[in-house]
Amino acid sequence: MKVLMVCLGNICRSPIAHGIMQSRIDTHNLDWEVDSAGTSSWHIGEQPDHRSIDIAHRNGIDISGQRARQFTASDLEYYDIIYVMDSSNYQNVRLLDRTNSHTHKIKLILNYVYLEENRAVPDPYYDNNFQQVYQMLEQAVDKIIEEYI
Repeated sequence: MKVLMVCLGNICRSPIAHGIMQSRIDTHNLDWEVDSAGTSSWHIGEQPDHRSIDIAHRNGIDISGQRARQFTASDLEYYDIIYVMDSSNYQNVRLLDRTNSHTHKIKLILNYVYLEENRAVPDPYYDNNFQQVYQMLEQAVDKIIEEYI
């Protein structure tokens, strides 16, 4: 299975989710692929935010090798499932699905924890709440993994 994590800039939330998912893929020896992207082009080529790298590192995950990239329409074709962090990300990804043939692949990641409540993963860039975001994403990724294994 090919999984994509998506947030706005691809430097805070989606790199953390990407790192957690990769950790679980490795732990369970799954034949999956994971990547992350942002709906904006602001940080293309940059490492994740140093605070994302730090919180992941404190939880035994190295995301320092990731580089930000922008989500593209071809991602809709390539990935089997696309997890977005909030409704704005959801709408931005949906706009690139011109035929509406990939809508079923686009999921709000916290709906795995808070069933169909459409809760957003808060962006920690401004409020510095990286620990809370890490915990939310870890819980969601673990639920996703449970569903598939």
